[in-house]
Amino acid sequence: MRRRNYCCLIAVAMALLLFIMFMCGAISSRTSVASRSHADFRVSGRALYKLDISWPRNPELFTGQVFAVAVNHLRGRVYVAQRGENIPKVLVFSTDGEFLQAWNTSTLEMPHGMFLANASADPSLWITDVGNGPFGHTVKQYSPTGKLLQVLGSPGKAGSSLSPLQFDQPAEIFIHSSGEIYIVDGDGGLNNRLIKLSPDLQVLWMHAERGSGLAQFYIPHSVAVDRYQRVWVADRGNKRIQVFNSVTGDWLGSWGSCFKDDAPYSVRFTPDQKYIVVAQLNTNQITLLEAPPIGIIGQCQVISTIELAEDVKPHLVDLDLKSSDLYVAEIGAGQAQKFVPLSAASV
Repeated sequence: MRRRNYCCLIAVAMALLLFIMFMCGAISSRTSVASRSHADFRVSGRALYKLDISWPRNPELFTGQVFAVAVNHLRGRVYVAQRGENIPKVLVFSTDGEFLQAWNTSTLEMPHGMFLANASADPSLWITDVGNGPFGHTVKQYSPTGKLLQVLGSPGKAGSSLSPLQFDQPAEIFIHSSGEIYIVDGDGGLNNRLIKLSPDLQVLWMHAERGSGLAQFYIPHSVAVDRYQRVWVADRGNKRIQVFNSVTGDWLGSWGSCFKDDAPYSVRFTPDQKYIVVAQLNTNQITLLEAPPIGIIGQCQVISTIELAEDVKPHLVDLDLKSSDLYVAEIGAGQAQKFVPLSAASV
């Protein structure tokens, strides 16, 4: 009888010990996850965004270096471009984080920039390709399912010609609602150009001189157009943003005081056009600047800074024009992350 009671006592003690170990492990695991999520970013200045740690649901699907992201706000689609050998170059997710599709196209070598055009009617995805193979040095238009529709440039041939049109490592493209096309070319190649094309691909105006003077570029890396007929260019090599009249191409101003520590790699506007969102790769930051209204450009003013974890290397960004959600393509981390506004009135 005593032996039976002794065995029961040992069994109860072991069960209790296992339960305590399990609970400690669960608490430790939750603490570790919470610590990681809180360590992923830190905000200075006005807090406008928070990280959505649930997006996407299957982050293990990122298998390469993530260079660009584009959002179709009307259809709830997020396109992520990545580089690497024998991997899909584009992954498609829903804005809720569900994985939808992968593009295994052989026509895309090294994606760099990406833009979703004409979301309301006939959406298409434009991708700049900086590869050195037979499909590189081009800007390509794809259907939402990855069908190649059009190629700008001379595939496999780097150059500076306008007729025929040539690029050398084109960095990014922006398609205006009018159908007019803005291209920054290139990402460290022969050219340092901002080109505006008509919808039928005629050159309307261009700035193409390398240097640090007004309307000169050194590695123009990103381009966006605001509602006030202004073109904003991340002039990466010169650590500044330059601004031009979208109709005439006239130089309007330059911002450099906000970028003494690191260059701007991207330039995008929040849907209400109150803020300019800039990625700074080497300092692992996302910076939100106050966007000036119509009129003079003035001086840049930092409103908020999202400081990401070390070696995340944010490259290019895009915003959901319906929800204001911010998506960041991160080369170092090999992922895209989603940040959501803290309130509907924040951005």
